[in-house]
Amino acid sequence: MRAADHLPERFNAAEWFVGRHVAEGHAGRVAIVTDDGETTYGELDSSVRRFAGALARAGIVRGERVALLLPDTPLLSIAFWGAIAAGAVATPLNTLLKPEKRDAILRDADPRLLLFDREMAGDFPPDRPDLRWDADEAAERIAEGEALPYAPAHRDDFAFLLYSSGTTGEPKGVVHRQRDMWICARTYGENILSTVPADRSFSVAKLFFAYGLGNAQYFPFDAGASAVLFPGRPTPEAVFEQVRRHRPTLFFGVPTAYAQMLAAIERGAGADFESVRLCASAGESLPATIFERWRGATGLEILDGIGSTEICHIFTSNRPGAVRPGSSGLPVPGYALRVVDEAGADAADGQIGDLLVSGDSTMALYWNKPEATKRTLEGDWIRTGDKYRRDRDGFFWHAGRSDDMLKVSGIWVSPVEVESALVGHPEVLECAVVGREDSDGLTKAHAFVALRPGAAPGESLVETLRVFARERLEAHKCPRWFTFVPELPKTATGKVQRFLLRKSL
Repeated sequence: MRAADHLPERFNAAEWFVGRHVAEGHAGRVAIVTDDGETTYGELDSSVRRFAGALARAGIVRGERVALLLPDTPLLSIAFWGAIAAGAVATPLNTLLKPEKRDAILRDADPRLLLFDREMAGDFPPDRPDLRWDADEAAERIAEGEALPYAPAHRDDFAFLLYSSGTTGEPKGVVHRQRDMWICARTYGENILSTVPADRSFSVAKLFFAYGLGNAQYFPFDAGASAVLFPGRPTPEAVFEQVRRHRPTLFFGVPTAYAQMLAAIERGAGADFESVRLCASAGESLPATIFERWRGATGLEILDGIGSTEICHIFTSNRPGAVRPGSSGLPVPGYALRVVDEAGADAADGQIGDLLVSGDSTMALYWNKPEATKRTLEGDWIRTGDKYRRDRDGFFWHAGRSDDMLKVSGIWVSPVEVESALVGHPEVLECAVVGREDSDGLTKAHAFVALRPGAAPGESLVETLRVFARERLEAHKCPRWFTFVPELPKTATGKVQRFLLRKSL
């Protein structure tokens, strides 16, 4: 769908997702739920507009970046929407990065203001930018400030800047427009989640991640529902406690989180998901075995899908009651998908190719990276960097990142397929497969395996896994080597960094 066909030219996303509910008489509805209490839409609207007023008093003007280094708390929500309300560009920062990487992002984004949590920042921030407010100072400015009206933005104005999680080690600043969150709410939010005011959303993925931002901000706020925010580390036990305490109806995880929660449940941890009506997953492909184990443990399906920071959220997904385990489902209404071969022609069903997507929530550009922007955007289409195949029923199956694919014996091998087979073994928690050259210079698969608690690594288990793989995969797809690791290297958003595993070989 096209925003131009539905939205007026003058459109401020913060006014739609926050202020609209007050204007429509729903100021008393609960917007945010935390362990410390609840925030209504009326309270959120007032704080958002007061933060916009504080920015104006500080001399921050339209288009300037406002960087946010904060945990998932009401202040982060206030500052994110407040920056957009003022016509500035909200820039949430990954809270788990090392200071030197944060510094590199700050140099690239060049924000006018950095709002940060002192405990989280440690010795950070550096000397830039000129304006730096800690959380206490920001709270004071909000309390004392004048609530300004929402800035009359254009639907195509820049609204927020997110840095991609960097599976290749180099995060890129992805610029999104005022309209993009509204598009995602009309597509995935309406067609897959069917969010209503009575819903409560809880996301394992944090708000600095594009996936988490939709899950726990603009999807619930679009419908006048509630977001459960948790600033702590999402260990399985902590997540189970949040679900027990706040009774969410919509639960969003990533494959690693579901695997870890299942391991905890199988160790005897108590988990009550009776309040949840829908579970979703994204970030990486969800193995069918995890889907089946989760359904067996909780009675709930997981709607796996794929999205990207560049497209703002999920663009293909399974549907409630119509899940094809192991697949990324069908295109979300509003998005068109193509799988193309190396010549750029449409690939035949069953053939692995590059995934291209078209939709109106696609990024405007990569910040300060015009060449990378040109390589990624191809007219109405965006090259996702993922390998996929489409089956005869139109379901899409993830084959891995384009730079992670292996060519073994002259045949393309998807690391995702090999990994999905191996995680079916009862002693395997998760694994990642990369290419490695043998003594003849030929590429073979090398599996890095993280075991479940209590499993004993060793040659006996290696041989067991070899046999297990041969029973499920063609010979050329089976790993030649196995390495047991305590855990896989991941980005802060849970994506495996295979490039680090390749470097270790």
